[in-house]
Amino acid sequence: MEIKSLNFDGETLHIIDQRYLPFEFVDFQCKTEQDVWEAINSMKIRGAPAIGVAAAFGIYLGIKNFEGNYNNLLHKIENLKDYLDSARPTAVNLQWATQQVLGFAINAQLNDVDSLKKAIFNKAKEMEIDDSKRNYQIGINGSFLFKDNDTMMTICNTGNLATVRYGTAFSVIQRSFEKYKNISVVVLETRPYLQGSRLTALELKEAGIPFYLITDNMSGLIMAKGLVNAIVTGADRIAVNGDTANKVGTYMLAILAKYHNIPFYIAAPTSTIDPLIKSGKEIPIEERNPDEVTYCVGKRIAPEGVKAFNFSFDVTPNNLITAIITDKGLIYPPFENAIKKILH
Repeated sequence: MEIKSLNFDGETLHIIDQRYLPFEFVDFQCKTEQDVWEAINSMKIRGAPAIGVAAAFGIYLGIKNFEGNYNNLLHKIENLKDYLDSARPTAVNLQWATQQVLGFAINAQLNDVDSLKKAIFNKAKEMEIDDSKRNYQIGINGSFLFKDNDTMMTICNTGNLATVRYGTAFSVIQRSFEKYKNISVVVLETRPYLQGSRLTALELKEAGIPFYLITDNMSGLIMAKGLVNAIVTGADRIAVNGDTANKVGTYMLAILAKYHNIPFYIAAPTSTIDPLIKSGKEIPIEERNPDEVTYCVGKRIAPEGVKAFNFSFDVTPNNLITAIITDKGLIYPPFENAIKKILH
């Protein structure tokens, strides 16, 4: 069974509420832009590419029943962009997607409101299709880095549930599995939200790819034992110099990989590269409700009154990254020149 993060039927954006996986498949129906904002903010839907496409459909839902003149509609789209961007601050694909829709609307030069509404709907559908194509190509490009009997380690979730289809780092894993013999995976559980144990494990199981699930704090031991050949992760924002924000714990993996002389790869579409961010120091890091740390699957696991940090992302410096796998090819150090070239 292929799991899809989202599906738009023309009236309603259907998403799988990922908070209930793998135990229940709950269809959360977004009929307004507020529904989309809440779905992104509460992590009903997550993964940088997926929330970007969801936001594009969110803009359409926000204008679907708009009544007014053309200029007021453009102003409405601009406000919708700002509103949806505020749902989560770190993943640049969200802002990239809404900017794509806004820029398209400004430059469309259509004759009437209804024509622009239809064009915005078609633009969102185009972005949905484009995400699938990009992700499949990421997998093809990344597969050239591997060989028979390789075992990859990954953190968080980067498959269909994090994208429209195929995934980013997951696409690299799956294309390699299709290409080589005896490919396997080691998956970090990814506290506190357990995206690894709940989501990636589900997707690997459905794909028939052999894997082991480990606790996050076991990763160094697994590397020391020589049980993995490479680390492959996704990304939520990549700076022009190659510094990369991803799920918290990625920085830890990169340091451990460097110490154990294991290649460390980032897999992401070029839309995850933020041309306005020079280095990781400028990337905003989301801090979520500490209850996500003090509770697990709805049950409290820490004493009452305990304070907790809950940063959702960390930044891996470029000198710890072996290569960045994109839909346009592999990027190697020095990253800044290579990134500027690939963006143009």
